[in-house]
Amino acid sequence: MSYDEFILSIENGTEPHGMSIYLQALWWDAKGDWSRAHSVVDELEDGTGCWVHAYLHRKEGDISNADYWYRKAGRKRPSLSLQEEWKTIAMELLT
Repeated sequence: MSYDEFILSIENGTEPHGMSIYLQALWWDAKGDWSRAHSVVDELEDGTGCWVHAYLHRKEGDISNADYWYRKAGRKRPSLSLQEEWKTIAMELLT
């Protein structure tokens, strides 16, 4: 799936089948359902899951918790806007 197709699915409200769990979390976040997005990645311990989890806590405003998850992901909190970080994660996952 391309980035444009992913965005279109969000706009249309049609969750694509076969999407990775990470993209599911970003999809629900973009739909305005932070809680559902968080529940998708809450139990994940791999690097990508931790990265998405970190982003979600950063968006929530819980920076200390976000920093914990960024460390677990082997990343530093970016200076990008939340929108830019969301797009960066999505683009990486879709390529």
